[in-house]
Amino acid sequence: MTDKNRVLIFDTTLRDGEQSPGATMTHDEKLEIAQMLDEMGVDIIEAGFPIASDGDFEAVSDIAKQSKNAVICGLARANYKDIDRCWEAVKHAAKPRIHTFIGTSPLHRAIPNLTKDEMAERIHDTVTHARNLCDNVQWSPMDATRTEWDYLARVVEIAIKAGATTINIPDTVGYTAPNESADLIRRLIAEVPGADDVIFATHCHNDLGMATANALAAVEGGARQIECTINGLGERAGNTALEEVVMALKVRHDIMPYTTGIDTTKIMNISRRVATVSGFAVQFNKAIVGKNAFAHESGIHQDGMLKNPENFEIMRPEDVGLKETNLVMGKHSGRAALRAKLKDLGFDLADNQLNDVFVRFKALADRKKEVFEDDLIALMRDQASGEVYDRIQVKFLRVICGTEAPQSADLTLTIDGKDHQITAQGDGPVDATFNAVKALFPHHAHLQLYQVHAVTEGTDAQATVSVRMEEDGRIVTGQSADTDTVVASAKAYVNALNRLLVRREKSDPDSDVKSVSYKDAG
Repeated sequence: MTDKNRVLIFDTTLRDGEQSPGATMTHDEKLEIAQMLDEMGVDIIEAGFPIASDGDFEAVSDIAKQSKNAVICGLARANYKDIDRCWEAVKHAAKPRIHTFIGTSPLHRAIPNLTKDEMAERIHDTVTHARNLCDNVQWSPMDATRTEWDYLARVVEIAIKAGATTINIPDTVGYTAPNESADLIRRLIAEVPGADDVIFATHCHNDLGMATANALAAVEGGARQIECTINGLGERAGNTALEEVVMALKVRHDIMPYTTGIDTTKIMNISRRVATVSGFAVQFNKAIVGKNAFAHESGIHQDGMLKNPENFEIMRPEDVGLKETNLVMGKHSGRAALRAKLKDLGFDLADNQLNDVFVRFKALADRKKEVFEDDLIALMRDQASGEVYDRIQVKFLRVICGTEAPQSADLTLTIDGKDHQITAQGDGPVDATFNAVKALFPHHAHLQLYQVHAVTEGTDAQATVSVRMEEDGRIVTGQSADTDTVVASAKAYVNALNRLLVRREKSDPDSDVKSVSYKDAG
């Protein structure tokens, strides 16, 4: 890397992001997200954990084959079997990378029950093995920020001498603070022999809400690769958000004179798509990509915006791919107008896709006086959710509710092409509906979350419903939108069940990836 101020963006949405409980993506969704990441200028895409399952291996392999610009990286633990499997998956890429890791803190050394010397030997042997297969090798000391300084410096030196080309320093549990993050990178570069010959990376988690600050501080300390995810998706409180670090470097270039290769106008589109396929909605007040990020309600703010947008906006909406106008569509709008509007929102549809969406749009327009941008985004999200896997479909639903109990639901589900009907009762219309679904498609999944929010204002607003379910450690999330909240609830519940069926099929009982602690390189 010739430009000392160029910061590489390493996206791990498809690996660390997908490890968020319930965020599992299908094979085709992973390929789509990887292509979007490639097109927006991400330097390295961590496509998955090939040893985890056959599904993960195939996804990494296919992403490697389709990539045009980005380095394609796979994750591997510090053993030959993982590394060999990783190489088999990424070797098809024009620019492959093996990322191998081991936990080096006192807590994490106890997991494989290795002494310091035994771990040091394993690091040397496995990094050497990876380098013999691939000339681009990244190594991570998991839980680096809680590793003793002397030992961290020792193993980083070993990894460099064994052939690692990138040294990633993970703040695995989001423990560190910005000044510590910068000092750690700065000291490693200054004191470890050979540090000038490799790229140092930072991988931060957001447990204390400091992931973005810690990542940017690490860059100040000399790191030239940031590991991040779209929307900050990731385990627990999430990872450093790609959109936050990229826009921070762009907006505050005066004090952080570093550049990335990201086309920021593509940020909103990929943010929405990741939210859809992962089932994790973006919170309204999320920086950069939240619904309220460019909204102004107070009179003082609105007056200031009318006089000069710079009064209350430090970046332009179009910088991240948002249009300034919010044009309203209606039942008289045609296909051409819908196509143009969806393209403005980042959805470029083929003719067959447009026809399907147009039918749904017309049905929505008949129920709503005005169809806003957020309605269209919800419509596209609902369309995508329905395409994931449709063994179970809601065909008919009628509920009886009111002040007199019990409430009931008449439900018809199409399961594997055949219709099944039942009437069930419950404590309210939603409970009755869910009971009906469970009666027609018995399962043991536990409902962890049921959440409703209005997409737009008014009594005719669409409701977006999110449902999270857990079965035998598998967590899935379903979403749907409809002007009828109970219908949206039924579709979201069924969508979650369909995703659960995908997870069941993907489960690999022979996989040796069993340790929760060892599924994360940071």
